[in-house]
Amino acid sequence: MMYLAYQTQANLMAPLRRMAEQTLPGLQQAAGSNPFLRGFAAATEMLARAGLSHGRPPYSINHVRIGNREVPVVEEPALVTPFGTLLRFRKDFDASQAHLGEQPRVLVIAPLSGHFATLLRDTVATMLPDHDVYITDWHNARDVPLSAGRFGFEDYVDHLIKFLEAIGPGAHMVAVCQPCVQALVAAAVMAEEKNKAAPRSMTLMAGPIDTRVNPTKVNDLAKENPIEWFKDKLIATVPPGLPGVGRKVYPGFIQLTAFMSMNMDRHVKAHVELFQNLWKGDLDQAAKTKDFYDEYFAVLDLDADFYLETVEWVFQQHRLATGELMHRGKPVNPKAIKKTALLTVEGERDDICAIGQTVAAHDLCTAIKPYMKRHHLQAGVGHYGVFSGKRWHSQVYPIVKNMILAME
Repeated sequence: MMYLAYQTQANLMAPLRRMAEQTLPGLQQAAGSNPFLRGFAAATEMLARAGLSHGRPPYSINHVRIGNREVPVVEEPALVTPFGTLLRFRKDFDASQAHLGEQPRVLVIAPLSGHFATLLRDTVATMLPDHDVYITDWHNARDVPLSAGRFGFEDYVDHLIKFLEAIGPGAHMVAVCQPCVQALVAAAVMAEEKNKAAPRSMTLMAGPIDTRVNPTKVNDLAKENPIEWFKDKLIATVPPGLPGVGRKVYPGFIQLTAFMSMNMDRHVKAHVELFQNLWKGDLDQAAKTKDFYDEYFAVLDLDADFYLETVEWVFQQHRLATGELMHRGKPVNPKAIKKTALLTVEGERDDICAIGQTVAAHDLCTAIKPYMKRHHLQAGVGHYGVFSGKRWHSQVYPIVKNMILAME
């Protein structure tokens, strides 16, 4: 009923929003310097924006600068399953750029936590000049028909293995946030099975390898209630009218509501300022706010099996950290990893994945030689600053790049 009520409200609002969108250009053109009409136009635009999107925003990475040249970038699906696409950002080199040679192939592993993989747009754009970049472009579970089957924690790991096999031997992994656990599991499984596509290096950035270390509010919330509470209170059924009708999901709009409630004053203030900037005609400042919320309000539903297993296995039972995690009936053994280099990165001010939770991977991967392991604590950044923004560009990325280069 919860999802049906949400979708019904969204459907009722849709005609009003469309009318606002259609009216807006004419209002903006007529407003000129008239303060009343400018205010009306600003209010109309706020109404047009008053809703969530359930489709992936564009990556908008059309070119990348390499040296003194602008190189076109083409998005190219390398492998597609019902639940995700292995998306390659292929650089369209011409004959004059042949001297650049083959670049290291990198799989960027995006979180499956309520937003689309476009959240890592800056991560990808920064890496593109030096690497052949692929990303796990996860699909919205509400768009996946029931006939596609389940998608749980183990299926996520299997997807990473399939994606690495599709890229081919010698690739590298860069996992951001929640999938650091699955990335480490995939590396362990591939090492145990002597899979030729096992990654040469894995970079784990701000991920919950062991949430018993310096638990945050997010970790505490996951442990406050038994898993049955999460099943009863947070899982909904995709309503009729959508491709995934009948699928059990953790809706993205619930995740977004939880995120926003943690900083509601900040979000309200941002929208008040957006209205004021639109009214005053400060379009550059307004555009920055709109770009942020276009991404923030694009929500993705998680398959219920994946969400519940992640909460229970990672945040409540700490199965990887305690050596109790199984994959397809076999124990996961991080000690099997010997040939894959390990880099962990944490943010000094991270209030989602605290200091110590990611570096715990080093205690699990004891067979990796010391010269193939490194940890970096980035001063002055929170969670998102680890993989996005100025310090990611200038201080974190060079370390990631060097680790990959060292294993080439």
